[in-house]
Amino acid sequence: MNVLVYLIPIALVLGGLGLVGFLWTLRTGHYEDLQGQATRILSDRYDDHPADDRPENTRAETGESRLTPPHAPPTTPA
Repeated sequence: MNVLVYLIPIALVLGGLGLVGFLWTLRTGHYEDLQGQATRILSDRYDDHPADDRPENTRAETGESRLTPPHAPPTTPA
């Protein structure tokens, strides 16, 4: 029962911090444009990865695919 003396204030402080954080997001407008964010994540227009300029046949010769990350070793057919 003595542990409740510590756990209840900690729970109240963490709950208060969560409430303050939520109110801060409301005041700064983080929930203003929900539809724009929903469509932006599906669009390739805002892709932050640079375009790969190598032609497709160069990738095929090295065993690379578009799904292979640049740091991964090329796969060899078995």
